[in-house]
Amino acid sequence: MTRIDAKFAALKAEGKTAFVSYVMAGDPDYETSLEIVRALPGAGVDIIELGLPFTDPMADGPTIQLAGQRALEGGMTLNRTLDLARTFRQEDDTTPIVLMGYYNPIYSHGVEAFLTAAKEAGIDGLIVVDLPPEEDDELCLPAQAAGLNFIRLATPTTDDTRLPAVLQNTSGFVYYVSITGITGAAEAEATDVAPDVARIKAATDLPVVVGFGINTPEKAAAVGAVADGVVVGSAIVSKIGAGNTVADVSAFVKSLSDGAHSA
Repeated sequence: MTRIDAKFAALKAEGKTAFVSYVMAGDPDYETSLEIVRALPGAGVDIIELGLPFTDPMADGPTIQLAGQRALEGGMTLNRTLDLARTFRQEDDTTPIVLMGYYNPIYSHGVEAFLTAAKEAGIDGLIVVDLPPEEDDELCLPAQAAGLNFIRLATPTTDDTRLPAVLQNTSGFVYYVSITGITGAAEAEATDVAPDVARIKAATDLPVVVGFGINTPEKAAAVGAVADGVVVGSAIVSKIGAGNTVADVSAFVKSLSDGAHSA
């Protein structure tokens, strides 16, 4: 059982919705980023999604693209991202960390070497947005064999014909993308999300977590009421990009987690 599995089991026992926060590793700089990540569990974050900076983030909107640029310009690399996770783990051995990004940096590093290093650094799961199920031999299956969850995205266009392929080798949770398009492009509506969440839950025992377009405590509560968890990314990253202090970012995250946990 991974930390992700254990976390969802504990939340289910408490009847609580998971709150997942996304931040870009190294944004706005390494030290501040580490301070922000360290503050997330205290702000009510159940699972941390740690963005892996990449030069061509095709699924991300301007907010997260700019965060990635800031991180890369500050010297952030795959190895430094794992270093950040490793340092976080010195103080927190329970909060799950999901590394989210694209395949190119992992491929360039070498899959086997990456998985060994990620596991050692305390990474619990991977979301690699540009590897479809047809490429499971590349990373998904080796990751599962190494003890890492491989979390797949489902979208509003994932119909009943495609869904079994998406779910086949997924573990940890299913990430339902509430809108079509890039991150930060529109707002999620619980009434639109609910039928698809129910459809996915009918096909899997895995928790279904909803992300994209959730940017207020009220939205987190509404979506959390129809899903097993909610993800907020762009709204948090926007606060970081605007130069808010770690305390201000943490307070904003706490308001979102309170919303999700009230569902």
